[in-house]
This record gives sequence, C-alpha cells and structure tokens, in this order.
Amino acid sequence: QVQLVESGGGWVQPGGALRLSCATSGRAVSFNAWGWYRQAPGKERELVATLIGNRFTNYSDSVKGRFTISRDGAWNSIYLQMNNLKAEDSAVYLCYADWGPRTWGQGTQVTVSS
Repeated sequence: QVQLVESGGGWVQPGGALRLSCATSGRAVSFNAWGWYRQAPGKERELVATLIGNRFTNYSDSVKGRFTISRDGAWNSIYLQMNNLKAEDSAVYLCYADWGPRTWGQGTQVTVSS
C-alpha cells in the first residue's frame, strides 16, 4: 500500500504564503498523477492542482498564478507553494495519488484570516 502524509498547513494573514508538503511511503509505485484537493465547510471538494506524469500541471482558475505544484527529484514528495493567499483559500487541503487505485492523505488545515 501507499501512504500519503501532508504537512505545512497553518494560519496565515491575507497576502501571505504557505508551502504544503505531501510525503509518500510504503510500496514503491509509479504515480500516474498526484496533486491537491481542498474542502471548505459547506462546500464541495475542489481540485486545486494536479501533476500528471513527469511535468504536466493543471490548476483551478481560482488559484492559477498564485499556487505552484512541484515534486522532488526522487518522486518521494510533492509540494504546493501557495502565494498571495486569500480568505477564500481557507480549507482542509488533501493530497492524493493515482497509481491504479487512488490514495488520499489525511489533510492539513489552511486558515487565512487577519
């Protein structure tokens, strides 16, 4: 099995930045895609950013130009750099990986407020 563990969430003021990390462990597999969703209270889960294959990325319109998804060279971790954060970015951010089945992390809370 594959396990994903997120870290890096927290509280930040509007305009600030955070970097989320998602570390993989367990079975060594090749991921077809991995990325980040977010879910705020009372809202549907939203796909934020995806990394497909080696280098293709896709972002939701709401974060395009502010968020950047990346990975380390060994394919052990992916990251989400979030800049110019807004109050509406507040949510639980969940990492996922597709390797046949889909594996989810437990989520990390991001709160943007003054």
